[in-house]
Amino acid sequence: MKNILFVCSQNKLRSPTGETVFATTEGVSVRSAGLNNDAEVPLGIEDVVWADIIFVMEQAHKKKLQSRFREYLKDQRVICLGIPDNYDYMQPELVEIFKREVPRFIC
Repeated sequence: MKNILFVCSQNKLRSPTGETVFATTEGVSVRSAGLNNDAEVPLGIEDVVWADIIFVMEQAHKKKLQSRFREYLKDQRVICLGIPDNYDYMQPELVEIFKREVPRFIC
């Protein structure tokens, strides 16, 4: 079982979409969180430690993740998907990006 974590800023649109898209994928357990303090589900140490692969949406998220959680990032792969903040939750184009980009890293 691989533990997959999707991270964006607010955990309202992009990362929850990733979580929903892969929630029923066999062989993976999925979570999502946001890096901002006022995120719907703020990213915590336990999430970072739990994850095998962390997908961030933008390079700024990767930098913030590495800055705030450096001591907890051990063997996790951190992958930037390069998804800008201009999609709605479960917008078909966003779902398609996730389906196209993520499987090569989790299979």
